[in-house]
Amino acid sequence: MIIRVKLAFLTGVGREGQVGEAVAARLAADGFELILVDRTVEAVGARADAIRTIGGVASAYACDLADDSAVAGLIKEIVTRHGPRLDAVVHMAGGFAATGPVADTTVADWERQLTINLRTAFLVGRGTIPLLRTKGGSIVFLSSESALPGAKLSHVAAYAVAKTGVIALARAISQEERTSGIRANVIAPGAIRTAANSASMDDGARFVEREDVGATVAYLCSDASLAVTGQVLRLGAR
Repeated sequence: MIIRVKLAFLTGVGREGQVGEAVAARLAADGFELILVDRTVEAVGARADAIRTIGGVASAYACDLADDSAVAGLIKEIVTRHGPRLDAVVHMAGGFAATGPVADTTVADWERQLTINLRTAFLVGRGTIPLLRTKGGSIVFLSSESALPGAKLSHVAAYAVAKTGVIALARAISQEERTSGIRANVIAPGAIRTAANSASMDDGARFVEREDVGATVAYLCSDASLAVTGQVLRLGAR
């Protein structure tokens, strides 16, 4: 009997010390073969090498995920090399910026937050859905507590609007693709203990641990969550 290894497509797995690194390590430990994507081949290649050193299987691809044609080319290359199927997609690419009061926010700053957080999620979701339809599977998007009711939105409206859009996108996919066996869910964490956040925030700041994000992603990509779709899971600091 041949056991098919599950294949996961992960974005935002480039820089060392960021959440993508921890999520990739957890899914590799759970037996997934990984397709890792980030903007630069050097960064994502280093993360793939790190996965291989712990006994995992990983391939590295560089792509501008805000570029429609680049994403289409990436999907075509993945189909050629790995076949027309995926079991899980985890979209972690994005970025945070405080853009100031709405009255002072520039169009460029507003558009950048929508581009890196929401446009990339749309293009990745749209591009990978046909591959998930082969056997059914899971899409996990990363949003933020900024998109949840009661959040502090002052000076971060552009980021919050983009991350709120990610939630709507996931819910739409969950409804549209239910009969295809595709689940779409969102993780909405507070500040995660990444290298960048640890360097920029106060010593007394409380963080969501990267490993907790990895464990939640692993659950949403597993058969244990087959009945879970269209949901937003908030992660808070311990």
